[in-house]
Amino acid sequence: MKRILPILSFIVLTATQLKAQENRGPLPDGPVVTALSLYPNPASSYITFDLKKGYQKGLTITVFNFLGKKMIETPNVNEKTTLTLTDFNRGVYIYHLTDLSGKVIDTGKFQVSR
Repeated sequence: MKRILPILSFIVLTATQLKAQENRGPLPDGPVVTALSLYPNPASSYITFDLKKGYQKGLTITVFNFLGKKMIETPNVNEKTTLTLTDFNRGVYIYHLTDLSGKVIDTGKFQVSR
């Protein structure tokens, strides 16, 4: 009886994981295209966001700390936008690039090191 319970638990967990993996869609072919690039990463005093050519105007960059607190929001970004990081502590930050309707076009992370 002591051996049946661990074996049965293993079978149930395996079947559940296989079912969860089944719901995923196919992986995209080729490299993932991003809307912007950023540098330097890790950053210390500033970070520059470069929008790829062909993206519309009126985009907003919002930066959150790792706990989800909004650190900065920059509306109507240019092709090259530089943010100063004087109010940022050392750590990992997440950015969202959104359009006028609020749809997230691109997201990523960068690191602040001092």
